[in-house]
Amino acid sequence: MSTQAPPRIVGHADPTPVELAVVVGVTADRDPESYVAFTFFRPGGGARLWYAWTEGGHALGDRLDELALAGGLDAADWLHIGDRHHRIEYRGRIRIETIPLRAALADVQAGERCLEDRRHGLQRVLDFAAVRTGRTGPVSLPRWVGYGPTLVNRTTAIHPAPEIR
Repeated sequence: MSTQAPPRIVGHADPTPVELAVVVGVTADRDPESYVAFTFFRPGGGARLWYAWTEGGHALGDRLDELALAGGLDAADWLHIGDRHHRIEYRGRIRIETIPLRAALADVQAGERCLEDRRHGLQRVLDFAAVRTGRTGPVSLPRWVGYGPTLVNRTTAIHPAPEIR
């Protein structure tokens, strides 16, 4: 009989290494040219967001974003096109959304746009949120949010994100 105590697994105050390991492992199993968004839901509430791209996804995502912005697409179009192609799965408290960028690019090139009723619905949600927080709502919908690292990793109050390669 051993007198040595069994090893204890102790949580770490910084969840980043574990989250990074999950992101790297999951993206390794995804198709090339994909955008992968991770939401790590916290036990006490809130969430941490991570964004990653599989092989070829960085350049294709940036190209897709350039075309979308040049074509005047906005946040409603971004939601619509993402919804047409995304795959969502859950692993415990982790939400993983994968978007094949070739399919999204084809929609942008074909002129796919969000339906007007959904566009108006998004505007109403933003207006309501502005009233609830005591702010002025946007006059028009926000710009295309982005699927490439250049837009997604751009530091803003809404969308800060570490880049994972």
